[in-house]
Amino acid sequence: MHVLFVCSRNRLRSPTAEQVFRSWPGVQVASAGLKPDADEVVTSEDLEWADLVLVMEKKHKQELSRRFMPFLRDTPVAVLGIPDDYAYMAPELVDLLLRKVPPYLSGDVRGK
Repeated sequence: MHVLFVCSRNRLRSPTAEQVFRSWPGVQVASAGLKPDADEVVTSEDLEWADLVLVMEKKHKQELSRRFMPFLRDTPVAVLGIPDDYAYMAPELVDLLLRKVPPYLSGDVRGK
């Protein structure tokens, strides 16, 4: 399964998620951001690669849908509900990710 983590600037939340789940069995991960100044900007190729897109906030899902709808037709997009309140690899952020992400990776939850 290919999982793309998305946040605003790909500097804190989505790179943390990528790092945390990099060695998760059966999963390949990547991360990107929606802002033009993101460290890695989301592309249509990223979305075509992904089997699942996990975004940090509802606004990210809305922006993805607005900009990339043709590339999201068969790809679930789920909102993790993680605000931009954490530093890269902050223990609180890692804990949140470890609680919220695994059900998606096991197929127990589908994107909404």
